[in-house]
Amino acid sequence: MRLFVAVTPPVDALDELRAATAAARSAHPDLRWTRPDQWHLTLAFLGDVGDDARADVAVRLGRTAARHAPLELALRGAGRFGERVLWTRVDGDLAGLRGLAASVRAAARKARIAVEDRPYRPHLTLARGRDGADLRPLVDALAGFAGRRWTATEVHLVRSRLGAGPDRTARYEPVTSWPLTGS
Repeated sequence: MRLFVAVTPPVDALDELRAATAAARSAHPDLRWTRPDQWHLTLAFLGDVGDDARADVAVRLGRTAARHAPLELALRGAGRFGERVLWTRVDGDLAGLRGLAASVRAAARKARIAVEDRPYRPHLTLARGRDGADLRPLVDALAGFAGRRWTATEVHLVRSRLGAGPDRTARYEPVTSWPLTGS
């Protein structure tokens, strides 16, 4: 099963972002826009995980969530990874979010799941460009977006089914969730 671990903003925060990106979506149908109903902040991509490792990592993720407090976050502005990915940044308790992501990755490694070893860059992916796309005007257009603060209270283990969503997009299905209950 193809899995990742994520935090999901509340519906009203996502509605703000949806409204802020509506004009850009209409003006740039050539981009592959992510579906708002699947927007999330990835903490760790786990890839294809077998049943035994999935059970092990689920126990470890439950313990991880119990050690981390809820996080005050907000979505702000925009950025890009080259000409391939348009995203909105995350603001707020970034130290806490980075700590949570590091703990999630450690839990995965203890469950013998290989995870990428690179710095965590908190963001929410909005769209993907094709070769030669110029995302700079979109970054500029969304620069003033400032979403309201919200509290992340749960961590989710999510299944990703490539090509199973509308228009052959990925379908994300929550497998298990744990509350952030640490102090």
